[in-house]
Amino acid sequence: MGCSSCSTKDGQPKGCKNNGTCGTDGCNKLSVFDWLSNMSLPQGMEPFNFVEVRFKNGRKHFYKNTENLSLSIGDVVATEAAPGHDVGVICLTGELVRVQMKKKKVRPDSKEILRVYRKASQRDIDIWQEGRDREEKMKVRAREIAIRLNLQMKISDIEFQGDGSKATFYYTAEERVDFRQLIKEFAREFNTRIEMRQIGFRQEASRLGGIGSCGRELCCSTWLTDFRSVNTSAARYQQLSLNPQKLAGQCGKLKCCLNYELDTYLDALKDFPKSDVKLHTKKGAAVCQKIDIFKGLLWYAYEGDWSNWHTLTAEQANTVIKANSKKEPVNSLEEYAVEIPQESKPDFTNAVGQDSLTRFDNKGSGKKKRKNKRKKRKPQKNG
Repeated sequence: MGCSSCSTKDGQPKGCKNNGTCGTDGCNKLSVFDWLSNMSLPQGMEPFNFVEVRFKNGRKHFYKNTENLSLSIGDVVATEAAPGHDVGVICLTGELVRVQMKKKKVRPDSKEILRVYRKASQRDIDIWQEGRDREEKMKVRAREIAIRLNLQMKISDIEFQGDGSKATFYYTAEERVDFRQLIKEFAREFNTRIEMRQIGFRQEASRLGGIGSCGRELCCSTWLTDFRSVNTSAARYQQLSLNPQKLAGQCGKLKCCLNYELDTYLDALKDFPKSDVKLHTKKGAAVCQKIDIFKGLLWYAYEGDWSNWHTLTAEQANTVIKANSKKEPVNSLEEYAVEIPQESKPDFTNAVGQDSLTRFDNKGSGKKKRKNKRKKRKPQKNG
């Protein structure tokens, strides 16, 4: 995930050198543009002494700046961890941190908020980078050990703590996994403290990233921060076929984008009658066959005559239902049927003035050449 002017390596920009704060806001996952950075605080107001620190794969936490360090976006800092310390990159400072903490319901006086130790020294950065370089090889070896132990789990990612004292293994599993023997072999193989953390399939997709069926990067790996539940009713309201292969995303669950336009469809469906309500006429009862939410049309067919559909608008269908509730007689649906004009197909003309692509092909030229060759041949004299 890199912007148009630079590319990234291990989450660090190597092109424009703006530390993830360039104008396109695409250097880092879930990066934030500080639009208050050029504004000074009013007189007598102290700066907010909390910062937001970003770690691997977009993991973010709030920390308290108890040492009153001069910190800015992009600084590498050593933060408090249990035990030891961790190393991360500051992604937000100032009053916007106050807004984010209020949005995420984190109280500034909470005892769970850890503190920033110092700006990372070169030794801290070297140890941090060594751990990042080991993660990919460890992941391959860890998967081999898990397969050898016949454990039904998938190790998707490994994250080292900044001081290299602990490695967190992120895994997904459909059932509960007994990994007591696995941790023993991991500790013997990698010679470090091991922490196993189970994540969901959507969290796994957001960590690994990928390209969706729309052709763009996954929403969960670029900008989506919360994972809301998605039900099959969202597909029903949008008149989508319940095909699991089309409705499922990279994670195997229902696509998060099914919720994006759901509210718009629900507002539009308020003017439509329920599809299970029959229209009673003197000619017979009619059942709803199809709904077009964008055009505001419904198609009904009489019971027993399913091949002939009659088109009604939502207002006309509500009128018939209201008449049925008052027990007023309705002759037939043909009185309310709407004739939909057929859309004329666009007539493509030769706007450029070019003829057919085969205009240079001379038809029959091969036959003429053959005839000419036959004429040129001289008759052979019999000896």
